[in-house]
Amino acid sequence: MSFEKPQQVEDLICFALYSATSAINKAYAPHLNRIGLTYPQYITLSALWQQEVRPEKKGAVTVGWLCQKLMTDTNTMTPILKRLETSGHIIRNKGKEDKRQVLITLTEKGAALKNEQAEITKCVVAETGLPHAELEALVSTINKMRNNLNAD
Repeated sequence: MSFEKPQQVEDLICFALYSATSAINKAYAPHLNRIGLTYPQYITLSALWQQEVRPEKKGAVTVGWLCQKLMTDTNTMTPILKRLETSGHIIRNKGKEDKRQVLITLTEKGAALKNEQAEITKCVVAETGLPHAELEALVSTINKMRNNLNAD
């Protein structure tokens, strides 16, 4: 294989990542369908679960924080958040000091889905057929590559 002059589509880094992402999405789909979420909604909720942004904890995050955390832009995030709000998983409110800010909190329904996360992860990890150490190394390498590509 030559990275300087790839001969086959399979030799392209972008294709390897693209096709792996497609396979991961397919692996997650039956688990997420069961709980009524799409993959982008699940990733978004995962970030919110990590912060435990629930009204009774007086916690909220801004859309800007969420976009930064998930490395996306507001044009991508806004439709995901609208659907999560419509389905009753989150609440969106205007900021008190800055009305341009939109604050996101989990509802009880959205927070309760966190209980599904460990089982979903366990199933998908098993489906990869890779040992945990190999998966950890893979995630680390992909994150390093992403960070290098995003470096200014």
